[in-house]
Amino acid sequence: MDASTLSRIGLAGLAVMGQNLALNIAEKGFPISVYNRTTSKVDETVDRAKREGSLPLTGQYNPRDFVLSIQRPRSVIILVKAGSPVDQTIASLSDHMEPGDTIIDGGNEWYENTERRIQQISEKGILYLGMGVSGGEEGARNGPSLMPGGSYQAYTNIQDILTKVAAQVEDGPCVTYIGEGGSGNFVKMVHNGIEYGDMQLISEAYDVLKHVGGLSNSELADIFAEWNSGELESFLIEITADIFKVKDEGGGDGYLVDKILDKTGMKGTGKWTVQQAAELSVAAPTIAASLDCRYLSGLKEERENAAAVLKEAGLNEDLGGFVRSGIDKKRLIDDVRQALYASKICSYAQGMNLLRAKSDEKGWNLNFGELARIWKGGCIIRAVFLDRIKKAYQRNPNLASLIVDPEFAKEMVQRQGAWRRVVGLAISAGISTPGMCASLAYFDTYRRARLPANLVQAQRDLFGAHTYERLDRPGAFHTEWTKLARQSGAGVLN
Repeated sequence: MDASTLSRIGLAGLAVMGQNLALNIAEKGFPISVYNRTTSKVDETVDRAKREGSLPLTGQYNPRDFVLSIQRPRSVIILVKAGSPVDQTIASLSDHMEPGDTIIDGGNEWYENTERRIQQISEKGILYLGMGVSGGEEGARNGPSLMPGGSYQAYTNIQDILTKVAAQVEDGPCVTYIGEGGSGNFVKMVHNGIEYGDMQLISEAYDVLKHVGGLSNSELADIFAEWNSGELESFLIEITADIFKVKDEGGGDGYLVDKILDKTGMKGTGKWTVQQAAELSVAAPTIAASLDCRYLSGLKEERENAAAVLKEAGLNEDLGGFVRSGIDKKRLIDDVRQALYASKICSYAQGMNLLRAKSDEKGWNLNFGELARIWKGGCIIRAVFLDRIKKAYQRNPNLASLIVDPEFAKEMVQRQGAWRRVVGLAISAGISTPGMCASLAYFDTYRRARLPANLVQAQRDLFGAHTYERLDRPGAFHTEWTKLARQSGAGVLN
């Protein structure tokens, strides 16, 4: 092909995310070739490009023509389902690629798969990036948050494209080179884990306000809209306000949110986050609680049966009604706002600590302030307080936890009274708030200089001779606890 007609970049995989990202790239002035095994998707994307402004997008209908339509060194983004489809797509494309060309996987891939692929295709001299893409369909079309990790040379080859395509905030585009290996995928995975926590905490705030405060959907819409103009300003708070405004479009009475089945779906990144936290011995109770709630939500029939059995056993279904009788609505709304904010800080702190542990293990040298910066726009967890997280890590790149940043520490202390009131009210009303409870327990555990772990360690030494350390002298110690207890006459239960 004539060099003047070659595309600057290619994209394979034209589901909604792939189509939208391709159109975004073309709209920014970069000629792009697109390919999909199902040819109708190619035609659909080409038609959209024409309708949306005669964008410089060309459709290709087989892997060879697709690859050869891109200028050297070639860069190809693939957006297909994670796992074996990625391997199959790489195989079909790499047969026609040359040393120095680049493949960029933009899916939610397990980071170790990315590291395996980096090694495999390096044998052909092909460069590789695993790039997290956050923002959903709208973000892909109008500006996502991008998290590319892997070959730095591959990143520099397309840096000009990524910086134009990414969401733009006041301190730059929402993209940065994350680090080597599978770091981009890992960062996106933890981003999604934080997202799980965020969504769970918001749902708990809704549950308390609705069932303890007795607030209507109209009132909830106004409250969340007001919150979105303050410290809680974020994409998730904004869309929550919108959700409460929507009437049932199916023709029935009432609001649509009340007609939705209470079973939450998931795609696996939250589970991966919790598994990695366990592997690295990092406490992430808020994220874990959000995952557990999704599992429990899936047990709809069991929950309905449990409700009936426990009602028959004498459980009062509406404990919230008892609490509501003396509630100060205005104070409850403000308390829930403060509890939600404090809980969110704990959730983000857990995510950042997991990223630090993995960065230390893999030698990725992650820049946590920069990660917070690129999450400020485009992505699902974008929020105004991410700018403050960025500044916290700029003040102290080695910050042990967001909780001990001087500014966040003050806010946690100021909000803990409201936080405790909300959790206490919810417990009294029989409303489960596992995310808020987990965040509060995390805060209370982390802030205490001494924990009851001394007793646990004594138990471990008694039944397993695991030894223990002492506060008053160095070394490892073992005690014949049962023998000494019997000698003292205290006795030990068998």
